[in-house]
Amino acid sequence: MAMKPLKALLSLEEGMRILLENVSPLARTERVPLLEAAGRVLAEPIVAAMDVPPFPRASMDGYAVIAQDTFGAGNFKPVRLRLLEVVHAADIASGAVTAGTCIQVATGAPIPLGADAVVMVEDTEVEAAEPGTIKIYKPVYPRQNASPQGEDIQTGVEVLSPGTRLDPSKIGVLAALGLTQVAVVAKPTVAVIPSGNEIVTPGEPLTPGKIYDINTYTLAALIQEAGGLPRLFPTMLDTLEDVRRTVHEALSCDVLVLSGGSSVGERDVMVEAVESMGEVKFHGIAVKPGKPTLCGVIEGKLVLGMPGYPTSCLTNGYGLLLPVLRKLGRLPEAVRSAGLELPMSRRYTSTTGRHQYLPVRIENGEVVPVFKQSGAITSMANAEGYIEIPANVDLVEKGERVLVKFF
Repeated sequence: MAMKPLKALLSLEEGMRILLENVSPLARTERVPLLEAAGRVLAEPIVAAMDVPPFPRASMDGYAVIAQDTFGAGNFKPVRLRLLEVVHAADIASGAVTAGTCIQVATGAPIPLGADAVVMVEDTEVEAAEPGTIKIYKPVYPRQNASPQGEDIQTGVEVLSPGTRLDPSKIGVLAALGLTQVAVVAKPTVAVIPSGNEIVTPGEPLTPGKIYDINTYTLAALIQEAGGLPRLFPTMLDTLEDVRRTVHEALSCDVLVLSGGSSVGERDVMVEAVESMGEVKFHGIAVKPGKPTLCGVIEGKLVLGMPGYPTSCLTNGYGLLLPVLRKLGRLPEAVRSAGLELPMSRRYTSTTGRHQYLPVRIENGEVVPVFKQSGAITSMANAEGYIEIPANVDLVEKGERVLVKFF
């Protein structure tokens, strides 16, 4: 069988540069309900149209007082104040606090007019002989235990900027302002296209020589996890005509991810299809697993051809596709986890000249490689994370400390 060997391999760094320079952050936005906004990227500045809290409120259960009335209070010489009323969190006091009086308040209740502090209930006692009198055992200063209006957010302040990823705390800010919808960056649409005459969709009968499609499902899950919207296409046949037809249909998406058909076999037609429709930026990258990776551009859309082997495909999904999706979706730069530095459980031999992503798990405080082969999906399923072995390193010794980055 005639083979078409890969040309000189690009370094991982150069390949990543080419990928990222051929995608631009999406300009599309959409408005979504607040309950659907978690994890999305804010597309508009959020300027407060109100104060939060919208009124002065008690930050403790206790008694709203005029602070000056409590000066001199002590354990053996309490100050006695007359109780006017009891106010719960949702209530408004009917009267005002005046000299020598107090109003009982719950946490979060509006501070009554006239009061400028709250004495914690722990520092008070109801006069047994006179239930309408409260004994104060500890003085408070003005504004103590009383949150002023706008303490958290003030009207007119920009509280969230465009490009902010909406985590639970940011959703809380939007809720505090009474918002029900928010403008966010649209999710990148990603065409997921498997190829290979041997591929069968899960659920269909598996005849001799056929295997179930794994890559569609691992890539779709990865895309969803990264904030993208996968669009699944049927398996392409190993013909130039079918690849061209499917790719043309998929150009409605923001980026195309193809799996299989970019290696060196006689029937691999992915490169020919991309060359005939656009431009091949590179074919072959110095990573292990995942060497036969294809990058092309057709009508301004990035086409990423992944290896067909499941571990190679998913590894490149983490290493190459995720940064592309982050840029497309205007997600902030990923915060690189410090990971965990632990000793290797055994000696491991790598391939000089290729940057390796080695799937690993932790057992008894040691790093255990779990990579079987590029075609074994359990290489990833059994892994908790991975270590990176630079292209110029061919051996990691037993006991050598390595940095584990978790999925």
